Amino acid sequence: MSKSVVVTGANRGIGLSLCQYYRRKGFAVYGVCREPSERLSSLGIDIISGIDISTSQSMHELKLQLSGVEIDLIINNAGILRDENLRDLNFETITEQFETNAVGPLRVIDALIGNLVFGGKVALVTSRMGSLEDNTSGGRYGYRMSKVALNMAGVSLAHDLKSLGVAVAILHPGLVGTDMIGGQGNITPDTASEQLAERIDALNMENSGTFWHANGSILPW
Repeated sequence: MSKSVVVTGANRGIGLSLCQYYRRKGFAVYGVCREPSERLSSLGIDIISGIDISTSQSMHELKLQLSGVEIDLIINNAGILRDENLRDLNFETITEQFETNAVGPLRVIDALIGNLVFGGKVALVTSRMGSLEDNTSGGRYGYRMSKVALNMAGVSLAHDLKSLGVAVAILHPGLVGTDMIGGQGNITPDTASEQLAERIDALNMENSGTFWHANGSILPW
C-alpha cells in the first residue's frame, strides 16, 4: 500500500513541485488549494480545492474530504507574503498573514490529526525571515512575525505529537524563484522541493522540532 501525503498551497510554486515529486515517488498525493491551476490538474492526483486554510469552514470541508484517509505526511506549505515597513504599516495585512501563515497550518493539523498514522510526519514550510537572530534588515513586519509564530507552533507540535510517534520538521526552503517573490530567487521550486523532501526523509523523533534550511544546515532561532 502506497504512502499518502497532503500538500497545502498545491496549485503553484513549491507546493506544485512537491506534489510532482511525491507523485513520482509513488505516494498517494492530496493537493489542497483554493483554486487548482492547469498544471496541478494535469498531475493526475487527488485535488481538494476551495480550501482557505485561514477559515474554520474550510477546515471542516478538508476534514470531510479526507475522512477515512490514513495520512503519512502533511506538508503545510500554503502561505502569503505582504510588505509593510515602519512608515507604512498596514495592520490588516499583518493580521491576514498571521491567519494564513501561523494559524492556518495549526488549523490543518487540528483538522487532520486523527488521520495521521503512528510514525507519520508533519512538515512546516516556514522562512529564515522568522529567525530573530537572522533579522539584520527589519521591515516585513507581518511576514516576519507570522513566521516566528509558526516556528513556535512547530516546536510545540513536536512536543505534543511525540506520544503519537509523529515527528515535525520546521523548514526554510531557501530563496526560491516563485510568483510570491516575483520569481527573484536563486533556486527553482523543483530544486527546493527535492531538498525539502531530503530533510523530511531524514526527519525522526530525535531531530523533531529542529529549524532546518532545506540545504541541511540548522538555522538559528
